[in-house]
Amino acid sequence: MERTCGGPRLIVICGLPGSGKTTAALLLERQLGAVRLSADDWMSELGINLWNEAVRARIESLQWKLTQQLLLAGLIVIVEWGTWGRDERDVLRLGARKLGAAVELHYLSVPVEVLWERVRQRGMEDPPISREMLESWYEKFQSPTPEEMALFDPPLVTEQCP
Repeated sequence: MERTCGGPRLIVICGLPGSGKTTAALLLERQLGAVRLSADDWMSELGINLWNEAVRARIESLQWKLTQQLLLAGLIVIVEWGTWGRDERDVLRLGARKLGAAVELHYLSVPVEVLWERVRQRGMEDPPISREMLESWYEKFQSPTPEEMALFDPPLVTEQCP
């Protein structure tokens, strides 16, 4: 893995299930030669239920430690966790900035009807996500405000998939 010419950079992918986080992250990974970290990928590979929140928290903690090491090495890292809350995004942004990294936020805003159709079609969750669950998450999700978005650096790549 080569160091990036522009210095270390953290790219945070933000959105609900079905918003296109993985599609966008994979595209950026290829375009930028970045390291992509996804708790879902690790859990699936290890045969761990995606709904196990305690294990997810531990994996994200490990991935955050790895992210910091990679940023210190001058690399571009993509964190694909959803980051549903402002406080979670603040921790990532401020932590990466302490290491001298630029930080991007890619927010994938998708209407709940589209999210539901995508989640139904992919059928990857076991047990499946219900419409009620998705609507509940949609209500709880803290969408980044324009003021929050202004705290992040402009993206290196402006084209991404929805």
